[in-house]
Amino acid sequence: MKKRLLFLCTGNSCRSQMAEGFARAFLSDLYEVESAGTQKHGMNARAVRVMQEVGIDMTSHRSKTIDELPDSLFECVITVCDSAKEACPVLPGSRILHMGFQDPPSITRGWSDEDAILDVYRRVRNEIREGVLSLPARLGDLK
Repeated sequence: MKKRLLFLCTGNSCRSQMAEGFARAFLSDLYEVESAGTQKHGMNARAVRVMQEVGIDMTSHRSKTIDELPDSLFECVITVCDSAKEACPVLPGSRILHMGFQDPPSITRGWSDEDAILDVYRRVRNEIREGVLSLPARLGDLK
């Protein structure tokens, strides 16, 4: 039986969604994955766009809170931002792992150069991909 992972962020609109997309694409043979937020901010169109650039379709994803998940039994909760790390609910039996990534919407707030904005999203996307790919080694005891 596959171990269950939850990627947790503040709004479940960008970073946790990217992490879920990469984990589903690269690690689905090892883990069952979900993402959620401590709040619900809706899907970030730029995050969806930069993930499509690397062949991952997130158009069917939806922003949700942890309370909306059908089953909250996860072997590991991976927080992808400091705010989620601080606000992470106690989930009995869940290991907590923090992999903090910068928030593209916060970094680019007020910017008008779309190419520069997308470059930030791409950089963070690539960092998240590397973080997700490192999970089997980091979570070896969950295999």
